[in-house]
Amino acid sequence: MTAPRIAVVDYRKGNLKSVERGIDAAGGDAFIASDPAAIVRADAVVLPGVGAFADAAATMEELGQIGAIRERIAAGAPFLGICLGMHLMFEEGVEGAPQEDDEASTHNARGLAVLPGVVAKMPKQDEQGLSYKVPHVGWNTVHLRCTQQTDWALPRPSADGSETCPLFDGIPTGTYFYFTHGFVAPSGPFVVGETTHSVTFPSAVQYGDVAFGVQFHPEKSSDAGARLLRNFVSIVKGA
Repeated sequence: MTAPRIAVVDYRKGNLKSVERGIDAAGGDAFIASDPAAIVRADAVVLPGVGAFADAAATMEELGQIGAIRERIAAGAPFLGICLGMHLMFEEGVEGAPQEDDEASTHNARGLAVLPGVVAKMPKQDEQGLSYKVPHVGWNTVHLRCTQQTDWALPRPSADGSETCPLFDGIPTGTYFYFTHGFVAPSGPFVVGETTHSVTFPSAVQYGDVAFGVQFHPEKSSDAGARLLRNFVSIVKGA
């Protein structure tokens, strides 16, 4: 079987080469793409992430990538957002916005709006007042949870929420992955994995059947990350 063509979106930020190598090692045929036409032709799309939400969203809009990615997700093409790439799945983000501390600000940057809500700053203290280092950098566990799939901005048929998220096939709950971030996504029925660092936050999300986001970096997460990327390539092959 021919390896599926998987576009790694280049929005002038992000850890492109390591993600590209990880997908290739997982059995995909990854290629770096900035042209919307190339993104639309791909069998699947990966949106990697390093940088600020507002800057990334503005560049993607300027390059025409926002519409191309939304088009592929709406058409049912598999999608994987990594770290900032997961954040960009949501409606808005405060990171890099003029009023970064105000979640309700009208100046928040707009994302892909595949999932609802605002990506906000990670608090530096938990509910008991214990201080945490932010950004959250290093290894931490991902605890899997069941989800009830809900259609949002780009309606698609929903999967059975009682089933295990296929992205984590063969990966036990509580597995360690590598994180580096200072902002967290909102919670909701789309959450399939959670992690705790000052607060419990979504570390994996699912939209429809084949669109996913992970807060951690699978390309930096040793064997567990490699397994997750293999699972994603398998999902692409079956789509």
